[in-house]
Amino acid sequence: MSKPKVAPYGSWKSPITSDLIVAGSVGLGGITWDGADIYWLEMRPSEGGRNAIVRRTPDGKIADCTPRDFNVRTRVHEYGGGSFAIADGTIYFSNFADQRIYRQTLDGQPEPITPEGAMRYADYILDRERGRLIAVREDHRGEGEPINTIVSINLHNSEDIQILVSGNDFYSNPRLSPDGKQLCWVTWNHPNMPWDGTELWVASVREDGSLAKAELIDGGPNISIFQPEWSEDGSLYFVSDRTGWWNLYKFQQETEMPLCEMAAEFGLPQWVFGMSTYALASPNEIICTYTQNGITCLAKLSTKTGKLEPINTPYTSMSGPKVSGNQVLLIAGSATTPTSVVLLDLNSGEFQVLRKSSQLEIDPGYLSEPQSVEFPTEHELSAYGIFYPPKNQDYQAPEGELPPLVVKSHGGPTAAADSSLNLRIQYWTSRGFAVLDVNYGGSTGYGRQYRDRLKGQWGVVDVDDCVNGAAYLAEHGFVDENRLCIAGGSAGGYTTLCALTFRDRFKAGASYYGVSDLEALATDTHKFESRYLDRLIGPYPEKKELYRQRSPIHYCDRLSCPVIFFQGLEDKIVPPNQAEMMVNALKAKGLPVAYIAYEGEQHGFRRAENIIRTIDGEFYFYAKVFAFEPAEDLTPVLIENL
Repeated sequence: MSKPKVAPYGSWKSPITSDLIVAGSVGLGGITWDGADIYWLEMRPSEGGRNAIVRRTPDGKIADCTPRDFNVRTRVHEYGGGSFAIADGTIYFSNFADQRIYRQTLDGQPEPITPEGAMRYADYILDRERGRLIAVREDHRGEGEPINTIVSINLHNSEDIQILVSGNDFYSNPRLSPDGKQLCWVTWNHPNMPWDGTELWVASVREDGSLAKAELIDGGPNISIFQPEWSEDGSLYFVSDRTGWWNLYKFQQETEMPLCEMAAEFGLPQWVFGMSTYALASPNEIICTYTQNGITCLAKLSTKTGKLEPINTPYTSMSGPKVSGNQVLLIAGSATTPTSVVLLDLNSGEFQVLRKSSQLEIDPGYLSEPQSVEFPTEHELSAYGIFYPPKNQDYQAPEGELPPLVVKSHGGPTAAADSSLNLRIQYWTSRGFAVLDVNYGGSTGYGRQYRDRLKGQWGVVDVDDCVNGAAYLAEHGFVDENRLCIAGGSAGGYTTLCALTFRDRFKAGASYYGVSDLEALATDTHKFESRYLDRLIGPYPEKKELYRQRSPIHYCDRLSCPVIFFQGLEDKIVPPNQAEMMVNALKAKGLPVAYIAYEGEQHGFRRAENIIRTIDGEFYFYAKVFAFEPAEDLTPVLIENL
């Protein structure tokens, strides 16, 4: 091995290029069984962000099911999820272009089974006995907010759609008992989000398919219910955070009992439909994933004794288990392996990778190993993050130089950073940047109390934790305090803009479809999040002045460092005017600013060329700001006032 070259941080040449990241990558989700066949959903940047259903047969053959002119994606809640179901070789899916549900046999073409119109469907299940689908419907035909209900869809008559449950603002997880005689669902109302407070209901199903009187099982305005599932013996399982932690419960014969009370999270913030953390292997055993101290674990849980038996895995991030016999499907990844569809044999303990999210093989000499960090923050509390030091086997920095740092503020803001291989982070570290992925107060994985730190404090607690994380690393000599950057998307973009506006720790930043005006967000966004800020900030317009105080757009005079903005022009969650108002204010002030907007993109970028442009654009921006020379030629970004 040749001796590493000496070169400044940021100027290292890396094999982890943006085009390679995108060309070999897909998003993976929606794993499920149908008999012995395995299905999953792939989001493909190389196909314009199209989502396709993929099938794997028992002999190992893998092939697309979805024709090229279809895109499997629902827009219920705008974030979607739960966009397809499969039973007996027949696929039912939402098509993105028209939001109708289509039916497709394995040897046939898709045919619509819902009528044309401004309606969307998600999270559906098959009611075989009655020849229908049961689904969440979002009706956009009227004025004002769309109306969400649970409906039945007659598979033999597309005009026969009956409302089963209505009256509340939101619904999810309609699930039929194995005998078809009971239906459960989760529901909630404004201003709650599903991780704030939801209710679990059960109703008997009459022979004609209508529902008898419903019964409230668990939940309330300050209790979050997640993923109800029926067992073969008629027991109902679900996750509740009534103790302050999302733990598993069993409801049987009018009695509710906790299965395994512990300081761990068996639930997730339900941003999309179809999320899961456990699967019933039998009436006696559950295969579950849970998060404890920021680490995801896999285990067997006895429904009789409550005994939790860990399963050894090579993975640090796992979700969505689905069980068939002695086999478990998972979405899993680790610090050195990309997120993948994985098959576990419970008898042998062996894991088989069926599909990787990235086919790119990276020499470990270019991969930074994540390090969990805990650091002090305001009010004598601790916050958490994952630190990635620079790593490239071909280079070393000049003696005495410290690396620049990019602080990542995740979205949500209830999401959480994990340590699975993220080539977009490794893109930075292999070029000589350090990265801190912050799990600020409000993040999931540390219990309800940690999640509730953000109540009324959005734009304060999250910002403090990002600032204090960067300060901690700088004070301990890990990074250059004069080259601290912060970047984030959506809610993380708001945290980024607040940190750049109301604090003076960072020297540059990047906002991905971030919020700059809270009032605009409160009055100009979609139904799912239209009252989200009631808990994060306060009710509007009663707290109008507080909204103004927390909005960076009104305090551009305090902003004194360069910022680059990336925005989708069809974003309904954070409309483009949020970014454009901030960009214009910075231009007027004479600060270096760049704005890259994409036609056809929504909340998050899906097209390969736009993802490449974004990754390289942020790096190019910092190179100009901090005056270092990148090793490769990058497409220039127009930077005003530089």
